[in-house]
Amino acid sequence: MQGCDQLGIETPQKAAERSEAEAKAIGSACRHAMRAIEDCYTLNPKADKSAMFGGWREMDEYMRENKLEGIAPVVPRPPPPQAASKASAPASAASKADEEEDAEDPPPKKASKGKGH
Repeated sequence: MQGCDQLGIETPQKAAERSEAEAKAIGSACRHAMRAIEDCYTLNPKADKSAMFGGWREMDEYMRENKLEGIAPVVPRPPPPQAASKASAPASAASKADEEEDAEDPPPKKASKGKGH
């Protein structure tokens, strides 16, 4: 294993440790930014949730002990994917209904003027 470290090859153990440390850091940052843990999970779906919660909890304890205030997040929370899909569903259904009506009713024909008056 020493050779792998010297060559810069990441072992599965090192990758797991790095991933856990990143998730804890994300959780800590979320707490410091006054985000709820659920928001943190939503914003970082690929991060390990248990490690993220551990970092969030540790930062919460630290901030309470030292009477620190959080910082308001600058980046707004994105809309939940479910709300976006529900909002677009009625609009797409309405547009489909309009298309179906257009397909059923042919465009009106222009009145032809007869030559024999």
